[in-house]
Amino acid sequence: MFESLQDGIRSALKTLQGKGKLTESNMRDGLALVERSLLEADVSYSVVKDFMAAVTEKALGEKVLLSLDPSQQIVGIVRDELLQILGPVDASLHLNRDVNVLMLCGLQGSGKTTTCGKLARLIQQHGRQCLLVAADLQRPAAVEQLFVIGRQLGLPTYSDPRALDASVDRSKLDPVQVCQDGVKMAHAQQIPVVILDTAGRLAIDQELMQQLVRVEQRVKPDHVYLVVDGMTGQDAVNSAKAFNDALELDGVIMTKLDGDARGGALLSVKHVTGVPIKFIGTGEHLEALEPFRAEGMVSRILGMGDIIGLVDAARQVVDEKQQQEIEARLRAGQFTLDDFRSQLMTVAKPGLIAKMMDLMPGVASLKEMMAGTDAEKDVKRLIGIIDSMTPQERRNPNLIDPSRRNRIAKGAGAQGSEVTLLLKQYDMTRGVMASMAGEGMLGRLKKLRELQTSGLLDPGAKLVREKQGTGKRLTSKEKAELRKKREKDLRRRRREDRGPGG
Repeated sequence: MFESLQDGIRSALKTLQGKGKLTESNMRDGLALVERSLLEADVSYSVVKDFMAAVTEKALGEKVLLSLDPSQQIVGIVRDELLQILGPVDASLHLNRDVNVLMLCGLQGSGKTTTCGKLARLIQQHGRQCLLVAADLQRPAAVEQLFVIGRQLGLPTYSDPRALDASVDRSKLDPVQVCQDGVKMAHAQQIPVVILDTAGRLAIDQELMQQLVRVEQRVKPDHVYLVVDGMTGQDAVNSAKAFNDALELDGVIMTKLDGDARGGALLSVKHVTGVPIKFIGTGEHLEALEPFRAEGMVSRILGMGDIIGLVDAARQVVDEKQQQEIEARLRAGQFTLDDFRSQLMTVAKPGLIAKMMDLMPGVASLKEMMAGTDAEKDVKRLIGIIDSMTPQERRNPNLIDPSRRNRIAKGAGAQGSEVTLLLKQYDMTRGVMASMAGEGMLGRLKKLRELQTSGLLDPGAKLVREKQGTGKRLTSKEKAELRKKREKDLRRRRREDRGPGG
């Protein structure tokens, strides 16, 4: 997401490095690159025009602040203006009534029905029960899809009973009545949140708008959210404007920002419509919806990562009790390959690696290095190798000699070298995690940066310790002696791990 925009802004900043002052002369080329990168990201021309006018006015002629060079100062100016475009945003839902009705609308293909499930799951995580109402009687299988999602989440789903009868013409059914009956059901069963999945079209038409207006007038939803496809660029902005004119939207949920979305719609919607983006969809799975944070998104656009988002993402997948147990085992020197496997299983959750990479600061070069690789597949391959080991081998990897290594590789359908690389990765992970055990958040973030430079964030890579500069080129003899020393140290550590009688 936003890679072309990030590249353009980085190129602009390079033109300013080493300059002593922001002047019209040295700013012209840099600002032209920023403008071009925004237009290439499909940002609305009116937004680009206003944005560039504001940045130029603030930047030209400003004296460079103490300890800042022009490139650092322009980052601050660009950041402030991006925040002005995207924020402020209140992502809370304000579910203050006994029954709160949320109405979702949007064009076909925007991911509206799936987003109903994602939003319900998010609300569910905060201890609220939801009722899903399948009122999209237009798209084939939309009703069935919402019932499937409801079963996956363990949530009740309502629609006109006749809508599930294949012999019934759904176009004869009344979606407004479906919404009204769903809300009545929620009141009767004391379900605090109702999510209405309304009908969409391939394009905006009068019939669709009239139907949605009738739903809004009769049901009086507490919040109306538009679901838009972030990959459609200016079409997303145009549809947001049309829906807002008809319904007075409370917010936008932008989907498909995990794919080839260039970010133009994200930067344009609020400026053009005045409607804030409340949530963003970052994948196909039901957990891939997150509250929109303008500060975090601007940091990601500028290639600085989003530490708060990273911590929130980690909290969603980490079992704190299990993590505390593992840390205790680390401090006691008992971290085994079974523990390593449980950590890999956490990382292997669909889309998690890509999401964490997007949120981490300063990983542009690492992402380039990993381009074309399937990190999740590589993690699962590592898990398969561990599963091919005996319980004794997982508890004590020092038992794995060449014959055992070959047996493990054969059982996992892997190469012997992959088993060796796995054991090296395990040793490195154990060392880094042991140093993180008991650390506070700042200490862990520091270790996280060490993980980046060591290569541990590439689970399928041929991991080696980062080479440190020696100041001179080693001779062949010196390299051989250094290799012997490393092997000797490795054997010593393994003897210490086995303990007396091992």
